[in-house]
Amino acid sequence: MIHGVLNVYKEAGFTSHDVVAKLRGILKQKKIGHTGTLDPDAVGVLPVCLGKGTRVCDMLTDESKTYEAVLLLGQSTDTQDTSGKVLETAEPETDPEKIRSCIAGFEGEYMQIPPMYSALKVNGKKLYEMAREGIEIERKPRKVQFHKIEILEIAPPRVRMAVTCSKGTYIRTLCHDIGEVLGCHGCMEHLTRTRVGRFEISDSKTLSEIEEIVRNGGLDEVLTPIDEMFSDSPYIAVRPEADALAFNGNPLKETSLSFEVRPDRTQRIRLYSSAGIFVGTYQYDEERKIWKPEKMFLERP
Repeated sequence: MIHGVLNVYKEAGFTSHDVVAKLRGILKQKKIGHTGTLDPDAVGVLPVCLGKGTRVCDMLTDESKTYEAVLLLGQSTDTQDTSGKVLETAEPETDPEKIRSCIAGFEGEYMQIPPMYSALKVNGKKLYEMAREGIEIERKPRKVQFHKIEILEIAPPRVRMAVTCSKGTYIRTLCHDIGEVLGCHGCMEHLTRTRVGRFEISDSKTLSEIEEIVRNGGLDEVLTPIDEMFSDSPYIAVRPEADALAFNGNPLKETSLSFEVRPDRTQRIRLYSSAGIFVGTYQYDEERKIWKPEKMFLERP
């Protein structure tokens, strides 16, 4: 089985589920999971976890993300993007200073109402399924954060911008809300995800490129090993006599660890066997004065 994370470039027309299904065929393995849904019309970075790498899916979902979006002023739609039914139209705002000032007001924390056309579930049913049935329900605002919104181009009725934001953020809704604040309506015309955590669009590969790479036996060249996902955490090995404890996922005393510089106990550490085999991540339990496993990536021998 293949273990690690692939930086996939999701092309337009594919759902995130489609990407996983096609990779299962290319790689001939079932244990694959993606790290956050991209709309079918959107393109860009979709990290896909393989084998034991699926244990970091939640971590990648929590990472900040960067998008390049095109906001179309002058209309609102039921889906908040140009694929939907036009609901209202108005003369688009053309004053660059008003547009810049409005968009700047969205930086920082913001209470965002999720769109009806989204994969969020209410009582076990996805919102977009209800929307397709003509049902609209009240959605509670959720706190999201726009770390940075950089305007790349203003060419009314279009505004191109780069948005770095927290998880759970809908760029479609940002476009809609900007249009409402400007008083002219707005929706998203195009979306490219350029970054998820450490994964950049410049390093991403399309499904056809990955298929060719696999055919030529070069998958390791584009596969991120699991332990590299924790490269910001200190590398700590156990002493030889503690290998069995580590392999079994036991808590460890500091006397079981081998290190030149004592790790910061508020940080997670990357734990390796005495022979350099990656075991998992550990965190310090201050009350028990012991390092305890957080995520294990090595099955018991």
